[in-house]
Amino acid sequence: MELIDEIQNTYALLDASIKSLRRTSQAYAQAEMDYKILLRQECLKLRDEGMAIGMIDKTCYGIPSVAEARFKRDIAQANWTANQEAINSYKLRLRLLDNQISREWRTPEGL
Repeated sequence: MELIDEIQNTYALLDASIKSLRRTSQAYAQAEMDYKILLRQECLKLRDEGMAIGMIDKTCYGIPSVAEARFKRDIAQANWTANQEAINSYKLRLRLLDNQISREWRTPEGL
């Protein structure tokens, strides 16, 4: 019965991670969009001010608001990736538990 309980608990964790994936995916997409919009605005502003094209991207990444938006995007991406890894980990654990149950419940004539 311990294996069955462990499988049920792992299924609950997997289900929670899948539901969380929707939130982390949306947060990641929103952070990416916010970052790209702000980066574009700052690049256009610098171009209008006459800055050399080759220097704009290097300068924009150092603007505090752009750096903050990029930081938030990176955090959202890390959360999304961690969520994906948790899902993969739970799926692997379920396969291992299923294999263990199969070994324990195998009949001698099936060997």
